[in-house]
Amino acid sequence: MAMNNPYQAYQENSIQTASPGELTLMLYNGCLKFIKLAKKAIEENDVEQKNINLQKAQKIIQELMVTLNTDIDVAKSMMAMYEYMNRRLIEANIKNDVGILDEVEDYVVQFRDTWKEVIQLNRKQQHPQGGQA
Repeated sequence: MAMNNPYQAYQENSIQTASPGELTLMLYNGCLKFIKLAKKAIEENDVEQKNINLQKAQKIIQELMVTLNTDIDVAKSMMAMYEYMNRRLIEANIKNDVGILDEVEDYVVQFRDTWKEVIQLNRKQQHPQGGQA
């Protein structure tokens, strides 16, 4: 099936060819996008868009929780943080609280930046002779 939208085709190809680490990075970035859209919707008093975007952010956090390898010790701490962030997103939705969204956004940025570093370190270990993929 041919796609008429080249950007959509590029996005789908990016997802299909991404490594598990890159997919996780995409999830973090998507979560940040939806939090930003929800904050904008709160400022514009658009209850429907706020709710839609916060639910999307929650679904991403829930996906991160489901895919977490709980056999690793650090994963238990991550699970607790994901659960906390999910509860805070629900609270922000109920209270229309941008401050709570700022807090969750900060946590997601920290997770994303750490994950990005892990991906870069893995690439350097796999390709020690200077080339970047």
